[in-house]
Amino acid sequence: MRRLFWLGLGVAAGVAITRKVTATAKASTPAGIAGNVSTALSELAASIGTFGADVRAGMAERERELSEDVRQRTGIDPRPAQAWATAQDTLRDSAVRPARRGSAGRARRASG
Repeated sequence: MRRLFWLGLGVAAGVAITRKVTATAKASTPAGIAGNVSTALSELAASIGTFGADVRAGMAERERELSEDVRQRTGIDPRPAQAWATAQDTLRDSAVRPARRGSAGRARRASG
């Protein structure tokens, strides 16, 4: 029984070592290196995507904070639709009205 145990242990160790050596040899081939590089690039792209999502979330949060600060200090709603309507109202109210055309408003030619 003792010999059978050691035989089984030797077979299991041999299989494990053979698999490890085969995997290492496969990783050393050009195809294996390309696979490792592609995996690394995929992980890098995922990390960059996650970073971009975090930056966009931070920007949106900061924009909300700034909008609220502007709203509290000025009473103007800085959201795009509201800001556009406010800007149009301001421009319409401050526009210089053109002078009416009439005989009094026309310049006379100098005779000469």
